[in-house]
Amino acid sequence: MIIDCLYLVAIVFISPKIIYRMVRRGRYRSGWDERLGKIRRRSPEKKCIWIHAVSVGEVNATKSLIPKLKESFGDYEVVISSTTDTGLERAKALYEKNLSVFYFPFDLSCVMRRAFDNIRPGMCLLMELEVWPNLARIANEKKVPVAVVNGRLSDESFPKYRLVKPISRWMFAKVDLVLAQTEEYAARFRLLGCAPEKVIVTNSLKYDTAQITDKVDGADKLAHRLNIAEERLWVAGGTGPGEEKVCLDVFKKLKKQARFADLRLAIVPRKPERFDEVAALVADAGFESVRYSRIKAGQSTSASKPPVILGDTMGDLTKFYSLAKIVFVGRSLVPMGGSDMMESAALGKCTIFGPHTFNFKQTADELLKAGGAVRVNNADELSGTVEKCLTDTTYAVQIAANGREVIKQNQGATDRTVKAITNLLKS
Repeated sequence: MIIDCLYLVAIVFISPKIIYRMVRRGRYRSGWDERLGKIRRRSPEKKCIWIHAVSVGEVNATKSLIPKLKESFGDYEVVISSTTDTGLERAKALYEKNLSVFYFPFDLSCVMRRAFDNIRPGMCLLMELEVWPNLARIANEKKVPVAVVNGRLSDESFPKYRLVKPISRWMFAKVDLVLAQTEEYAARFRLLGCAPEKVIVTNSLKYDTAQITDKVDGADKLAHRLNIAEERLWVAGGTGPGEEKVCLDVFKKLKKQARFADLRLAIVPRKPERFDEVAALVADAGFESVRYSRIKAGQSTSASKPPVILGDTMGDLTKFYSLAKIVFVGRSLVPMGGSDMMESAALGKCTIFGPHTFNFKQTADELLKAGGAVRVNNADELSGTVEKCLTDTTYAVQIAANGREVIKQNQGATDRTVKAITNLLKS
């Protein structure tokens, strides 16, 4: 009851922000039945494993897990929910043909109870951290095991949970299993109330989802559409506010040198609501550009070679990375925690990121320790590093090779995760 009262107070404060986003950005306009717990499964006669992944990154982390679950638990229906519009869109792109995909219900008692009655899960798998008080309580009441998979408590989130430690301890004590990415994260889960014997280190699932390949499906088609041939491509992927201008400034500086006449820049912002904003930044920088969404939607293939490409679509970042000579992984020069650098490293690309990588701390540390990536702290360092990686082939190739090896050495979390889930269901 106290939790519900706190939720209602929070709703009062955040409702103006939600309304603004609905009106100005077109968000939160659909899925309200599901958010209120009215969820339908495809095969209600079967037992069910409910996976919740809050947004795009967590959804992507399920790519190796879900096939293994379906293989190991053929008598269970697997369903997946997501909180954000982009997360749901990604989940639908990956699974809609075969799985029930829906918005995560609000964690109010009445709503979550309705969701449990409709879904009737035999197990709840929460990707990375998504433990909610009423979900944990109702699952515990109904004797439905709850497991945190690919568990992570970042430097940013951990102090917030400690501020409300009584609630955190009460909530995490109801979790039956935590499969943590690192020993550091495991220790944090224990400090917040998880029973020590229920916390296991499995490493990150994202190592397993990263494609170790020299050829990505659809990359050749993307290259043809954008007229990418022998010229060098720098990809700035998963970028956040402020980073696109930095990359454009560096690019402008490089293009003044004859030796970089063939260089092109592809910018792929992390958030789709920023696509128009970034297009305006490119225009303000004075560059001719092409928006991939327009060509993908049916416009003629670009006959010219505009220096800047705006990757304003969802689900194509890996294809851009596969065509790159060097990659800057965004949301890392600004304090946003970083984007996934595993994809770039697994593809054997010379990978660069900024100092703010708390969302991928273990991976960033592993890559830097092995010489498999370069960390830059500001625009000047980014400029110097991009120039060095483009001109010193031996240096860039070695970074790329080291990075790919780090990904290879850290794979195997999926099998360890499925084994732990199997043991939990049997217990």
